[in-house]
Amino acid sequence: MSETAAEKPAFRDAMKLRRCLIPADGFYEWEKLGTKVKQPYNFGLADDAPFAFAGLWDRWRDPAGEFIETCTILTTKPNVLVADVHDRMPAILPPEDYELWLDPGMTRVDLVADSLKPFDSRLMKKYPVSTRVNHADNDDPECGREVPVVNAIPTMF
Repeated sequence: MSETAAEKPAFRDAMKLRRCLIPADGFYEWEKLGTKVKQPYNFGLADDAPFAFAGLWDRWRDPAGEFIETCTILTTKPNVLVADVHDRMPAILPPEDYELWLDPGMTRVDLVADSLKPFDSRLMKKYPVSTRVNHADNDDPECGREVPVVNAIPTMF
């Protein structure tokens, strides 16, 4: 999506004028291991440091006249760590790009778009997590704990 955000009517103005950082310490992607089995993975920085996704925000009025503020995380092509699990990844900004990304005077989308490339996979890690993360009711530390990979094909003895 980051590749086309500057042209799409829904994101064009926000890309130019309403950029934000969305802090995180990880994100999940699911790998298909068969027709019905998906293994979730946690992706984060190798040193467990927090980081920021490239985001856009907007403010609009709903039919009742109330203001609604929303945001979105931009995605980009996957780096080599994410590519074997998913064909996209959130755009993680390097800390040295935060100031430019947030600069309200920087309206040259072509300059800020240079920050939206796949994050260096050598600075990241991934590990399998429980399928508990698949259910919104499960909002606890257990969702992010490392577990063995699900076996998609039953082993025959």
